Amino acid sequence: MAGSGPIIIPNIKQLHEKDHASTSNVDYSNIRGKSVLVSPSEDQYELLLRRLKERIQDGGSETIFDIGIGEALALSVPVFVVVTKIDMCPPNILQENLRLLIRILKSPGCRKVPVTVKTPDDVVVSATNFVSERLCPIFQVSNVTGENLNLLKMFLNLLTARMTSHEDEPAEFQIDDTYSVPGVGTVVSGTTLKGVIKLNDTLLLGPDPLGRFIPIAVKSIHRKRMPVREVRGGQTASFALKKIKRSQIRKGMVMVAPALNPQACWEFEGEILVLHHPTTISSCYQAMVHCGSIRQTASIISMSQDCLRTGDKALVRFRFIKHPEYIKPGQRMVFREGRTKAVGNVVKLIPYTNTTITQTCRANKSNKTSQNRQSSSSTIQSLDATEINSSFEEQTPKQENLLQKPNKSQNKKNRGRRGGRSHNTANSIIQPLSE
Repeated sequence: MAGSGPIIIPNIKQLHEKDHASTSNVDYSNIRGKSVLVSPSEDQYELLLRRLKERIQDGGSETIFDIGIGEALALSVPVFVVVTKIDMCPPNILQENLRLLIRILKSPGCRKVPVTVKTPDDVVVSATNFVSERLCPIFQVSNVTGENLNLLKMFLNLLTARMTSHEDEPAEFQIDDTYSVPGVGTVVSGTTLKGVIKLNDTLLLGPDPLGRFIPIAVKSIHRKRMPVREVRGGQTASFALKKIKRSQIRKGMVMVAPALNPQACWEFEGEILVLHHPTTISSCYQAMVHCGSIRQTASIISMSQDCLRTGDKALVRFRFIKHPEYIKPGQRMVFREGRTKAVGNVVKLIPYTNTTITQTCRANKSNKTSQNRQSSSSTIQSLDATEINSSFEEQTPKQENLLQKPNKSQNKKNRGRRGGRSHNTANSIIQPLSE
């Protein structure tokens, strides 16, 4: 148990536990009703099971298993269950938990066929029929004693890949993560969806924030920490790219062959099923869209219904908030926000084009210029009127200053003739002005 709150502080007994803010000395009675069990006893298991049954019967909050099985069923993902810590669980509690688990898997909402795996023959039967999505193997393992771990490893090794390679189609690679390796440069990791990607191939990387795809060369390929010369559809790999910065790449971008002529889109239509929502979903509602490795907030533009509630299914048109994305019809998507969850498929794409944006920009610019011209003409007219008024106002004080200040040459002439300062200069100036 880790943390620094009031629940863990009374349980810390050692100095290193206080320094690292974590302890393994936790008892169920000390954590004030929290469902955290470390080294529990039989009575504590019974108490936890009793409270769990009460929550399920009272229709309380969902458990982690309920949420996981619900999303897996909605996305049509095969499920197998691993029950751990069978070495420390009392036998009667373990059997009761298994009965509860089997009852949930057989319920009308799940309609699974649970199979308890005990022998290698059960492993072979489960692995071969696992793709049917009806069979649900149940493994009981212990990480301490290693009991039944060999059966679980055998089952994982016998599973077949759900994704076909499509080697004859153009290459397509989705980016799940980015790195900056010293001495190597920018490295991207992800899954090859289709085709074959070889060393020194030139692919189109995108879309960028403007929806463009740029050519990029593959410098080296690593798979399972080993250098390889090519990767095929369905395999995960890491690529070292040439002449590009890590800041220019984000999760959700793709690397595709130039033959695909990829197009990014801002808007798309999807058919969704609302798994849970507290109230109603209407237009302009925003939530996070998960589609492959794409994770971005999208807004609902229009719907085939006025509002959506839990269990409703409708055709919805979405628009990404930040930047366009590369998606394809038929892809699975998850629409979620907090406890709100909806799943569905991408039905139709509205391609992103620069021409529409440039036309709108030009129209906006023409409107702005016409408005600016009208405003400038009005301001010029007002300025002309104000300038005329100000010119008349400026002329009158100038005339008054001229009346008050006589010419120096005239004063000198008057001084020369009469031998003193003339007092009639103002009158001599006023007369021609009045005339």
